[in-house]
Amino acid sequence: MRYAHHTGPRPAAPVLGALVLGALALALTAAPAAALAGPAPPPMRPALPNDAALPNDAALPNDAALPNGAALPNGDTPANGDTPANGDALMSGDLTARGARIFHGRGFDTCEAPALPTMRDWLASPYRALGIYVGGKSRACAAQPHLTPDWVREVSALGWRLLPIYAGSQSPCISPPGHSAATIGPEGPRAQGAAEAKDAVFSARALGLAPGSPIYLDVEDYDHHDPDCAADTLAFVQGFTRHLADEGWIAGYYSSATSGIAHLENARRVGAPDLPDALWYARWGTPPTLDAEPSLDPASWQPHRRIHQYAGDVTETHGGRRLLIDRNLVHAPVAVLAGTPEGVPAPGIR
Repeated sequence: MRYAHHTGPRPAAPVLGALVLGALALALTAAPAAALAGPAPPPMRPALPNDAALPNDAALPNDAALPNGAALPNGDTPANGDTPANGDALMSGDLTARGARIFHGRGFDTCEAPALPTMRDWLASPYRALGIYVGGKSRACAAQPHLTPDWVREVSALGWRLLPIYAGSQSPCISPPGHSAATIGPEGPRAQGAAEAKDAVFSARALGLAPGSPIYLDVEDYDHHDPDCAADTLAFVQGFTRHLADEGWIAGYYSSATSGIAHLENARRVGAPDLPDALWYARWGTPPTLDAEPSLDPASWQPHRRIHQYAGDVTETHGGRRLLIDRNLVHAPVAVLAGTPEGVPAPGIR
């Protein structure tokens, strides 16, 4: 989320991977498959849209999984149902019932997944969650030399929780115009969103992630007041969300609080279907908050469905290692690793 996902001055060039919360691809048919560990050759990337679901894995240590109706940190209680008196869906409910693993704490995102020694040294930091860019044509740091299945397993064993980000096609009214070469097309935006969700699932599975994991779609700042553009963008997001849900994954969405997030809140209020399960909103220069974002109803996307990216393009040094990062407050789903027997916690900090 380092290229347009904030509400303050925009950096001159993409830093975090064209999403995102820094940080959220159409013609993906020629994209290479992510390398898998072991002697067998990697599978071929699908030609875009259908994926088989992997088995879910066990809850990770130190991850809070609040049951529906449990008290939130601020003492509030989530709504008992998904529909309030005025009839608009609140996007509430317990995502752990769908296999989600919940993390509550500080996290950061950066353009390129750091090397394992850096992640080990950054255990001295206040962060325990990391946004990783798993794919998408708008991903700024496409090479990702450290992002492998082994890296995912090893950093998870250290106690890190991962927030998978997919920087796909951007809104046709992205701000500023022409900021992305890959934009949502006017013909079949919903089908395009589903196709890119298929690619996102392929990329996540290649890294060893399993259903129950979130994939946060990075959609950078755009003019949601343009009705045609807003309609195409929403249809794309709905197609992406629907495909992830059908395959057993959790749909997340990263955008600027004043553009994409405000747009989805408006869509929720009028009853639009197939909206993302969790929101990652960028509003820089404000105190971190998970329940007082002005663009959102306090009761919507609750409980454990929000991430606030509250600062960006900041340099921090921990354990002698320096990184350029965006800062986040997280109470939302994190990656589930494949292959962990049900009921057996994955290794980590206890």
